[in-house]
Amino acid sequence: MNFEIRGRRMEVSGELKEYATRRLSKLEKYFDNVKDAQVLMSIEGARHTIEVTIPLNGIILRGEETTNDMYTAIDSVEEKLEKQIEKYKTKLYRRHGRGAGLKRALADEIQAQISTFPLEQENLEKFKIVRSKRFALKPMDEEEAIMQMNMLGHNFFVFFNANTDEVNVVYKRKNGDFGLIEPDFD
Repeated sequence: MNFEIRGRRMEVSGELKEYATRRLSKLEKYFDNVKDAQVLMSIEGARHTIEVTIPLNGIILRGEETTNDMYTAIDSVEEKLEKQIEKYKTKLYRRHGRGAGLKRALADEIQAQISTFPLEQENLEKFKIVRSKRFALKPMDEEEAIMQMNMLGHNFFVFFNANTDEVNVVYKRKNGDFGLIEPDFD
C-alpha cells in the first residue's frame, strides 16, 4: 500500500513517516489490491491529529484521532481502524458466506460505481461552496448504508438503494436511532 503522508501546520519528519507507514501497513492483511491511503497529520496547539482515509473502490475506511503526541495518535488510529474492520467483518461474512473470507467479502461489496450529480451554477452564486466531493454510489440496502456511515464516522450517508433503485440518505437521529430519506417526485 502506498501512503501519501502530508502535514498541515507541521513538517512531517522522515522518522514520523516511517513510523506511520510501519503501523498502518498492518491493515494490509485485511485487503487485496489496495493501492493508496491518504494520511494527514496536523498540529494545533498541543493537539496532534491524524486522519487516515483508505478508499476501497466504493467503500471508504476512515479514522481520525487527536492526542497530545503524534506517535500516540498514530497508534490509536491504527487500532481504531482495525476495530472498525473487525466490527463489520461479521456482517460481511453473514452476507457473503463464512468461507469467502474478509478480502473476498470486501471485493464482492465493491462493484458498481455511479457519480454524484453536478452542482448547478446558480446555486454556487447564492451560497459559497467551500468544498465539493464526488464519490461512487454502489447499490446497497439500508443496513449496509448504515454500516458504511458508521465506518466513516459521519451523521449521514448517500447511497443507491438496491431495493428501490433510487438514491436515498440514511442519517443518525439525535436519540441514536436512524432515519431514511427517500425521494418523492410527485
